[in-house]
Amino acid sequence: MLIHILKAKLHNLMVTHSRIDYEGSIGLDEEWLEATGIFPWEKVHIYNISNGERFETYVIKEKRGSKRVVLNGAAARKAQPGDRIIVACYGITEEDRADSFKPRILIFGAENQIVKAK
Repeated sequence: MLIHILKAKLHNLMVTHSRIDYEGSIGLDEEWLEATGIFPWEKVHIYNISNGERFETYVIKEKRGSKRVVLNGAAARKAQPGDRIIVACYGITEEDRADSFKPRILIFGAENQIVKAK
């Protein structure tokens, strides 16, 4: 049987920008994408710690080292700059492989600095 499993998580990111006049997406620092294995255009789930909103969108790359978290289009209505969010990405695996799988997790502190990597 196939199951959905957490592939990667960016925990406690701070939204830095929002642009309502865009097709829709979340822009994330390219460095974080590489560290977690999240691909541009991949679907992610966003959980807003600040207001409880939950939504899905796709990822686009922001400049490496920019520490930018940019919500675009309709997603810009779900979180504002300064809000803290969790970005979760899921994959599908065989049930018998789930116990040995380890997701890539980054935990962030002030100014979107990585404070822990798992």
